[in-house]
Amino acid sequence: MGRTRDRQTAKARVRRLRRRIQVWTARHLPPGTRLLAGLILMGGGVLGFLPVVGFWMFPLGVAVAALDVVPIIRWLRGERAWRRRSARPKKDGDDA
Repeated sequence: MGRTRDRQTAKARVRRLRRRIQVWTARHLPPGTRLLAGLILMGGGVLGFLPVVGFWMFPLGVAVAALDVVPIIRWLRGERAWRRRSARPKKDGDDA
């Protein structure tokens, strides 16, 4: 049970860190620069086997670039799943 709680707290910390970085970049970088910074981070993440750069850079780059690319934002928030659930055909007798 302790491991599950540790994993949940670690995931929550990662989410909070990702969100703080997104808020900082949204406030301090203009839109075109955010996308470029995200792409550079993703490129560094691909080269994660090298020292200094790491695989941690790729998801961070996606999160930063998502500020300028609306479909990625929706995917990160899970809105597609919500739309699929709400777009299900109604059963007979469900007319409201």
